[in-house]
Amino acid sequence: MPSPVIRPATAADLPAITAIYQLAVRDGLASWEYEPPDEAEMRRRYEAIVAGGYPYLVAEAGSRILGYAYASAYRTRPGYRFTVENSVYVAVDAQRSGAGKALLAALIEACTARGFRQMIAVIGDAGNAASIGLHRSQGFTHCGTIQAIGWKHGRWLDSIIMQRALGYGDRQPPPT
Repeated sequence: MPSPVIRPATAADLPAITAIYQLAVRDGLASWEYEPPDEAEMRRRYEAIVAGGYPYLVAEAGSRILGYAYASAYRTRPGYRFTVENSVYVAVDAQRSGAGKALLAALIEACTARGFRQMIAVIGDAGNAASIGLHRSQGFTHCGTIQAIGWKHGRWLDSIIMQRALGYGDRQPPPT
């Protein structure tokens, strides 16, 4: 598989993004939604993220979308405004191809350029070694495990919290 091109997502990418996410919701443990959202809902989410000034990226090889990643508010209160939470989803047949790593690296760069100082990964399954390894490879450290916080596919799930400083991190105050 050729190396993917990472670029900002557009509305034209939403059918592929929706298909990737629907499979993750239906069959996986990365998302704890039970019902896969339709394209109209995915469009609403995409527009809200982009309108909020956050990056939303896709990995493309040829004319195929291999995966997507975005950052969004970690929490809505103003004291958290310099912290983002990331999300990365890769098509099942493109996993372990480097698309996720390229997406996360580009997302870190885009968030740093926008002045964010911390990135949080909330990994929806403590057994998701691939996601934990991906984040570790990009400089994230383990902050903690929240045990039995979610229920999906007939079992309790733990959530892993990881964190990575962006730019100056906490070494300087944020801009006023």
